[in-house]
Amino acid sequence: MSKVKTAFFCSNCGYESTKWLGKCPSCNQWNSFVEEVITKDNKLSETDWKKYSADKREIKTISINEVVSSEEKRIPATDNELNRVLGGGIVPGSIVLVAGEPGIGKSTLFLQNGLHLKNVTTLYISGEESEQQIKMRADRLKISNENFYLLTETNTQTIFQEIKKLKPQLVIVDSIQTLQSPYIESSPGSVSQIRECAAEFQRFAKETHTPVFLIGHITKDGSIAGPKILEHMVDTVLQFEGDQHYAYRILRTLKNRFGSTAELGIYEMSEKGMRAVTNPSEILITQKEDQLSGVAIAATIEGMRPLLIEVQALVTQSVYGTPQRTVSGFDLRRLQLLLAVLEKRGGFHFGVKDVFVNIAGGLKVEDPSIDLSMVCALLSSYEDIPVPQHICFAGEVGLSGEIRAVNRIEQRIAEAEKLGFEKIIVSKYNQKGLGSQKFNIDVVMVGRVDEVYRQLF
Repeated sequence: MSKVKTAFFCSNCGYESTKWLGKCPSCNQWNSFVEEVITKDNKLSETDWKKYSADKREIKTISINEVVSSEEKRIPATDNELNRVLGGGIVPGSIVLVAGEPGIGKSTLFLQNGLHLKNVTTLYISGEESEQQIKMRADRLKISNENFYLLTETNTQTIFQEIKKLKPQLVIVDSIQTLQSPYIESSPGSVSQIRECAAEFQRFAKETHTPVFLIGHITKDGSIAGPKILEHMVDTVLQFEGDQHYAYRILRTLKNRFGSTAELGIYEMSEKGMRAVTNPSEILITQKEDQLSGVAIAATIEGMRPLLIEVQALVTQSVYGTPQRTVSGFDLRRLQLLLAVLEKRGGFHFGVKDVFVNIAGGLKVEDPSIDLSMVCALLSSYEDIPVPQHICFAGEVGLSGEIRAVNRIEQRIAEAEKLGFEKIIVSKYNQKGLGSQKFNIDVVMVGRVDEVYRQLF
């Protein structure tokens, strides 16, 4: 019997070593090496994709001036949110990795998108569910498609033999962690298996110009399961996130070779699958009968899309020695910075108060233009005076109490106007960016936090 060959792999970056190491020489991570069986079987032939593709590509060195640049041809999906996130549609030959929490709706979203593409032969490979389970989900979505095919298999060689017979125009793999390559003897989901299976699909996608969607798992700390090299191998990385207790999901781009990484799509989970939300601002602002203190509306930008979101703050007298600072959807350090500015520049004693902050709708916001609305929500709760409902804010707050300019101010103002706001408070340093554009909304220019305080309270 031949001796079983094992190697050690870094679970963070995929670095291979013959012996166990405490620290990875590639990514400097400590205690990340795991032992895996790697005996590669040379009897299996490499999959040859040259016969599959009609256009043969000649391999030779070429000057950059000889390359003819042309617009990437894309397959438009019926889902406008997915098109936006991918940068305008599905690029032939691209390989897209989609990761998210279990139960968030990754399989539902891509089953739905595959079923909607009536003119595209789609192969849905599932290593997690049986044909009956997928059919039950398709029946629930109430979509039928003659060109949609299922394959429940985990062995990559069997999968590629079926692909050669069917010749699909789109392949969806659910999920990459369940697949197993016969070239490597380690168990499915291990570092070497994920890397090998992803490499085989990458080779297939590039040589046949077939787009491939790989659905991936995430670890308990929120990062994509498998080696970091998995994210380097693919063209696009999408993160599907959201709170399971809310109906809304966000599809965010982390990496995109064919478009902007600043895009995001918003979905609502319903009985009939994922519904694309075309105007998220109306959802993220709760409709209230009576005015409440501690609530302010921020005009923020997520990717290319302007959003109006509700910022909620609660300031109460602290009963413990150390005041509490609790945030949801906002950066805690940023909140402490804003409280320090209000204490030093405005003379408000937040040092003896408990402060609780929430972004409505379960969103996580990193745009600094939310600062001004956060300050107004804090002051509103501090004074117990409601901010008028027809006002929204867009501005970054500096350490000396000044209100700094934010980018793409016209889009923010236009979105506020579209949703029926009467007044928007922005930085006076944004005057240049506005030009001579006329708006039907009252644009108020301010330079310091104390000016806003005098205007509102």
